[in-house]
Amino acid sequence: MSRMGDVLAGIHAAWEFDSDSVLIRYERGLRTPKLLSALGERRIPLAAIGRVTLTPGKRGTVVLQAEPRPGADPLMEAAAGQLKEGCDPYRLVLPAERETLAEYYADELRAQLTDSGPAERFLVDAPEVPLSFKAYDGKASFDGRTVRFRWFWTGASSAKWKAGDQSFAVSALTGVEWRSPEVFEGHLRLLRGEAVPVQADQDPATVVFGLGYGPVHESLPFAAAVLAAVRGRGSAAPVVPAAVAPRRDPADIAERIRHLGELHLAGLVTDEEFSAKKAELLAEL
Repeated sequence: MSRMGDVLAGIHAAWEFDSDSVLIRYERGLRTPKLLSALGERRIPLAAIGRVTLTPGKRGTVVLQAEPRPGADPLMEAAAGQLKEGCDPYRLVLPAERETLAEYYADELRAQLTDSGPAERFLVDAPEVPLSFKAYDGKASFDGRTVRFRWFWTGASSAKWKAGDQSFAVSALTGVEWRSPEVFEGHLRLLRGEAVPVQADQDPATVVFGLGYGPVHESLPFAAAVLAAVRGRGSAAPVVPAAVAPRRDPADIAERIRHLGELHLAGLVTDEEFSAKKAELLAEL
């Protein structure tokens, strides 16, 4: 392998080579894709890399590309092939005049790769918790052990309001489904090994994205962290203790009760459901 500490700097990122890994540092500039800026830096074990390529890029550039092994990186597993080319964290774009140097490092990396098949476990660290983001119909938060959805009265469906705010222990989940906010019907769905409603806006285990809500650089790291926790439960890795939920703002509770009353008047909530949910909200004061 190349000398420990060697650095190959490209556009938006720099790769630092170690004896058993590559440390990728991403720029935090206005032109850097927001996902890369949010990731900051990532250490990729060589054992997680299945293939390395060097190809011509656009406008006088070359692209050094490392492809992770299936199942090695929770971020790429959660993305499921939906990332745009410029947001790929394993892609280093360099000026064409550095092609010879890039080829040298590509050859050095290839010589160290031992397996291209699926990994038995995640080899790349997941984004650190706690994490949260705003979707169109609610706020999602994750502390390492529990995923919480708190519905917004301006966006949540009556089905979600009837179900109330949701908490999901990692131990009860089987996976995560992330559909990019940049495509139609983007959402984050928590899977529990059971049939789910077709419509994401009717599923209390799903938050729905929309224009300006659930952006890739916030919702994808969130999905990756949850997925890593789900697949890693039972391991020796420590988990972050769940924080005690703060008491709600009285003005927020009043607004939620007002919206609940509107649903009641519209016939979308029964008398019993209205009384029960109102009592539940008042108990949070």
